[in-house]
Amino acid sequence: MPRRTAALLVAIALGSAAAAGCSSAAGPEPAGGSSSGAGAAASVPTPVVSTPAVSASTPPAPTTPAPTPVAPTASASTDAPAPSSSSAPAPASVSVRGTVTDGLASPWALAVLPGGDLLVSERDSARILRVSAKDGGKAVAGTVPGVTSGGEGGLLGLALSPDFATDHQVYAYFSTGSDNRIVRFDLDPSRPSGSRLGAPTLLFSGIPHGPRHNGGRIAFGPDGFLYAGTGDANDRSLAQDRDSLGGKILRLTRDGDPAPGNPFPGSPVWSLGHRNIQGLAWDPQGRLWASEFGQDTWDELNLITPGGNYGWPTVEGAAGRAGFTDPIAQWHTADASPSGIAFARGAVWVAALRGTRLWRVPVDGDRAAGAPQDFLKGEYGRLRTVAADGDGTLLLVTDNTDGRGSPRPGDDRILRLEVNGG
Repeated sequence: MPRRTAALLVAIALGSAAAAGCSSAAGPEPAGGSSSGAGAAASVPTPVVSTPAVSASTPPAPTTPAPTPVAPTASASTDAPAPSSSSAPAPASVSVRGTVTDGLASPWALAVLPGGDLLVSERDSARILRVSAKDGGKAVAGTVPGVTSGGEGGLLGLALSPDFATDHQVYAYFSTGSDNRIVRFDLDPSRPSGSRLGAPTLLFSGIPHGPRHNGGRIAFGPDGFLYAGTGDANDRSLAQDRDSLGGKILRLTRDGDPAPGNPFPGSPVWSLGHRNIQGLAWDPQGRLWASEFGQDTWDELNLITPGGNYGWPTVEGAAGRAGFTDPIAQWHTADASPSGIAFARGAVWVAALRGTRLWRVPVDGDRAAGAPQDFLKGEYGRLRTVAADGDGTLLLVTDNTDGRGSPRPGDDRILRLEVNGG
């Protein structure tokens, strides 16, 4: 029987249009194509809900003036089977409250500091900026040494130590000329602007690097361990190789060692069979969700279980094949190219690059509770990162200056969104 998550699979179909293009190109390209191109969707998607088989296992819980609402442009099909919960979730609306800051250059990751200020990484400049919560003013905290930018590589993910309030430590994932790696450094706001980062401590190296598919998202889980999403570095064979760090989600201690309790003793690998992980988020029950770029057909939102195999490159999207875990939600690649994700108000929120929109996937436990809704389609271009702020709003980062978008005056920017309903 297939290993599949207990879930309602939400498939976003493109009507009669076939998914001919790669998730990151404007048209078809050979296997191993890019993950975040600027092609437009061929038509308005019509959500379809189907019911996958149920796995006997359940993932263990970890231990440890008012704006005008934006109406969604997609909703559940009236012909779809009823969702798992007793009643369908209420639709939500999104209000753009305002712009936090603008004038960013290829921003990638965002971290919310105690007090509300933001840290933002710029992929190509290797700079980390501090953005004031008060007025959106930007100051250069520092430039991360050793970063090699090019293609989809550069300074990528950021994560704050779980004890940041006392240890002031920041973690970063970046590309060099030979690999991707994770470092840690102190952030000292008392130092002059541009030199507030301490010397980096190398924690983990040897993650495969390529012109595309470098992964890069890092985040601390509720168990206190550091999770890192990696890509297959444009070598699809790495994803199914348990001895390779490519195409995986890794789980590490704060010092970069394999975390205790990992499914493969002595290994940092938490899950495998991924093409290019770019979003990580946990729900209030401690379940890990991850977004993943597809190749030609399906982008995915997955519920991650320890040791789970998510199929790439053998399968893409839901296949119902023994030994592989199907996604909870999937989109044709022109509608998504999903990057950062956040969990808020009973839903996973997904920032879409090629799809140029924000997706909301309502969930009920370990399954989808209804069809996704999309918001802001085409209004702000490519969307790289979404994060939940402490006041209940969402922070949304655009990425039109990465060489694949069409920059507008003021790009790139961070928007503050208010969610109503849902």
